[in-house]
Amino acid sequence: MASGNNETINLDSLSAQQLSQVKKQLDEELEHLTSSFAQLHAAQSKFRECLRCVQDKNKSPTLRDNSSILVPLTNSLYVRGTLSTASHVVVDIGTGFYVEKEIKSAAEFYESKVGEVGASIKDLEAIVQAKTSNVRVVEEVLRQKMVTGAQ
Repeated sequence: MASGNNETINLDSLSAQQLSQVKKQLDEELEHLTSSFAQLHAAQSKFRECLRCVQDKNKSPTLRDNSSILVPLTNSLYVRGTLSTASHVVVDIGTGFYVEKEIKSAAEFYESKVGEVGASIKDLEAIVQAKTSNVRVVEEVLRQKMVTGAQ
């Protein structure tokens, strides 16, 4: 069992109460990691949707200079607007900053973001699996302690 500073702990040397505390801590860490995992999946989905929109815009014959469009202000509020140029899009690059990019550059940006988040998801998935394995080991040792303590 590895703790925060990568020390190995012999679980057999811990009392049942200490094992319960270790299990509780691992469960809390696992819950936090699972939440982060879900948030990364949501972010990746948003980037994929942005990529799809940029790619669809490139293929759409109806989007021309000076055409009428609806601009989303929130998820449920849209305002009418006019597309000044069909060859550029405004890209949210994070923390409230927006940059005007050509469609090809915007697609490349979103493709790289999808890849980066995908790599983070893969790394986090390995960590979650390791923590889950640690929880099972602690539960098994705790179960054995309870059985031997009851006899």
